[in-house]
Amino acid sequence: MSTPGSGRIDLNADLGEGAGHDTELFQLITSANIACGFHAGDAESMRHAIDHAQAHGVAVGAHPSLFDRENFGRKELQVSADDVYEGVKYQLGVFAAIAESAGVRPNHVKAHGALYNMAARDRALADGIARAVAAVDSSLIVFALPNSELAAAAEAAGLRVAREVFADRNYVPDGSLVPRSRPDALLHDPAESATRVLRMLRDGVVRAVDGTDVPIAAETICVHGDTPGAVAFVRRLREALENADVTVTAP
Repeated sequence: MSTPGSGRIDLNADLGEGAGHDTELFQLITSANIACGFHAGDAESMRHAIDHAQAHGVAVGAHPSLFDRENFGRKELQVSADDVYEGVKYQLGVFAAIAESAGVRPNHVKAHGALYNMAARDRALADGIARAVAAVDSSLIVFALPNSELAAAAEAAGLRVAREVFADRNYVPDGSLVPRSRPDALLHDPAESATRVLRMLRDGVVRAVDGTDVPIAAETICVHGDTPGAVAFVRRLREALENADVTVTAP
């Protein structure tokens, strides 16, 4: 895995969610997190996304969610660790079968939305995800917030972890993401985002919304494919990384 200042980073996006920007984003990213049906997508969209990823040399990963299409998987629900284990294991199994039929081996797993945020702070739910990944394919890399319960659970299960930062989200002082319910959750200025990401890589810190600097480690950068202006945003970010001699490559 890369380390801050090493000059290598992965650029990932959540795709197969029906946002309409996938074709353009596949030309800019190095890893695709593909919706597995619980919050968006279906077998056809998964295969379509996998085929596009293969055509552009993009690594593919499963993007499992809470079973909640009504709220796009972004509403926190009362679930048990066993619920999470079974749901994630099912989604990974479906995704792996579709990828195998396309001749592609999945590279990673990134939980979606509320599940990602809940597992970042709840060790039992994090363990449910880690157990599911280990049961399906222990070679998969788990994308997780630095210093989160999910990162700790994955490492404890013997899984590889790529520490993930967000180019288009703001942070609170404890290193977690500003909740989407707040008006300052998203960062919309691509130039500001590029400057912040380069600082994460060079200095190992991110400026939180209260103005403090928070230590952070980055091995993969996420941009959301459903954000308005996503393509221009990602293009500007990738240009900034390459101009700074950062190699953009999948973990």
